[in-house]
Amino acid sequence: MKQKNYIAGLYLRLSKDDERQGESVSIENQRLVLRKYAEDNGFQTYDEYIDDGVSGTTFDRPQVQRLLDDAKTGVINTIIVKDLSRFGRNYIEVGQYVDYVFPSFGIRFIAIQDNVDTENRDSNAMEMMPIMNVFNEWHAANTSKKIRAVLREKAKEGVYHAKKAAYGYIKAKDEKGTLLVDEETAPVVKRIFEMYASGITPNQIAQTLNVENVPSPERYAHQKYGHKMNKDGLGLWAQGAVARTLSSMVYLGHLPQLRTTSVSYKNHKKYVKDQNEWTIVYNNHEPIISQELWDKVQERMKSVAQGKKTKSGLTHPLSGFLFCADCGCKMKMRTFGRKSLPKPLYAFNCRTNERYGKALCVSHFISAKAIEKIVLDDIRTMAQRITLNEDAIRKEYIQHNAEFADKAMKSANKELQIKRKRIEELNRLIQLAYEDRARGKMPEEVCFGFIEKYLAEQKTLTAEVKDIERNLSETETEKQSADGFIRAIKKYLNAPELTREMCYELLDRVVVGALPKDKSEERTIDIVYKVDFSSVIRYKFEK
Repeated sequence: MKQKNYIAGLYLRLSKDDERQGESVSIENQRLVLRKYAEDNGFQTYDEYIDDGVSGTTFDRPQVQRLLDDAKTGVINTIIVKDLSRFGRNYIEVGQYVDYVFPSFGIRFIAIQDNVDTENRDSNAMEMMPIMNVFNEWHAANTSKKIRAVLREKAKEGVYHAKKAAYGYIKAKDEKGTLLVDEETAPVVKRIFEMYASGITPNQIAQTLNVENVPSPERYAHQKYGHKMNKDGLGLWAQGAVARTLSSMVYLGHLPQLRTTSVSYKNHKKYVKDQNEWTIVYNNHEPIISQELWDKVQERMKSVAQGKKTKSGLTHPLSGFLFCADCGCKMKMRTFGRKSLPKPLYAFNCRTNERYGKALCVSHFISAKAIEKIVLDDIRTMAQRITLNEDAIRKEYIQHNAEFADKAMKSANKELQIKRKRIEELNRLIQLAYEDRARGKMPEEVCFGFIEKYLAEQKTLTAEVKDIERNLSETETEKQSADGFIRAIKKYLNAPELTREMCYELLDRVVVGALPKDKSEERTIDIVYKVDFSSVIRYKFEK
């Protein structure tokens, strides 16, 4: 009988977790073991396939896929690994390959230290292989759990675990990798926050920085530390990089970590956790921006007005803030007047009226110049009123807001009590269903049907309880929110013009009444401020 010529692929794998175990599982150690075994047993080695720093819980590994492709196409007919855990730690997939895939392609599989050789399927090692695979997967799950616990504890201690510092900082050489302000890039970070607070969009900020040839975080890291750049090699600022900068609390001196997680130790797909699940160390390092500037930026991000540019690149201060009083639609800015005018004239009108005509909504046309003056005059008047009698206005606001908040809190607490009581009742019903099933009083499918229904309702109620608790917390803090608004509006007592920054800081929205049919009739403009100092202005229509 002609002896089969075995052409082997030697597979080597080392994960980041394995590195902690020392030399015994290192790539070099595996290479020595595999080469010696192949030589001693007369195997012809075709190639070595090495996945370094990759977990064995997934088969989505570049080199294991190349190994399997070569095996299926007949380039190799033998696979040799040091032990089963090097091939994989997912017992289901390892079992499928060894028991079904490899035999169908005539591939011999050898795990040296586990004495597994598919040529001898009657051996004790082959019988024990399913148990060894289960143990390997358990080991992966247990290791993952331990590593997560260690990372969580280190994060609580303020140990910075990212490979490179956030843009604007450098890592100190201490044990915690403390963030230190980078004098070169910190001014860029501060400028980005200031530009956005003034009404400039992330896209416009990125374009400005690129025109000025300010290195992006990627290009700066490449130039300063030799880090690799993306394939395009441009290293330019983009809208996304600016947006990420604006939303990072690291610039306030806080250290948020463990913001993402994977689905499980088997599925490594990442997703962002809710902020209340992050590990945050407050006042961990020197801030780059002030709390006041951060608050301005966050307020703008939450604003209803994002604003749109005209063809000439203009973003009007009130763009996105104006709403139709009748249909609730946002007002649209457009040019009007003769094209021969040296400077274009702008106006706002209800978007519904512009698109569909008076059948759905009447005209709310108002010139940009007119609405700009109305809002600016009201801000100045409000600032003057507050300056002259600040204490009385603060007291009036707090009293009014406290009364409103107390009513809201009473209603919310009552709702909270009802929902919590229902959650407790659902726990009791789930327990009863299990007990009835155990005693044979309820069929299995009925039992599980009830439990599924109870759990779904419980999940919804738990989410609603969290929302109510968060709203209660916000309502409590809003009782004293007048001070910030008062400080902000006093700055604009003698403002020469309306700016987008003013609108973002002070306004929630401006609701524009319909264009009067009769010139003698009054028109209503409702200016809604971010706190309860809103004004309703009535004036006679003028062209």
